[in-house]
Amino acid sequence: MTDNLLAGVMVFIGLFLAGGVFSLIKQGIKIGAAVCALGAVLAVTAGVLWW
Repeated sequence: MTDNLLAGVMVFIGLFLAGGVFSLIKQGIKIGAAVCALGAVLAVTAGVLWW
């Protein structure tokens, strides 16, 4: 149960960061969007692999 909860939290964090990527691109901050995208990919990957 705890593993599934942590995996779900990691996927949620990844999706939250993905929203941040769109926001940063809209504001024209490309470097911040790239860093945020990297974090989003890592979080979603960790959540999926953890599941």
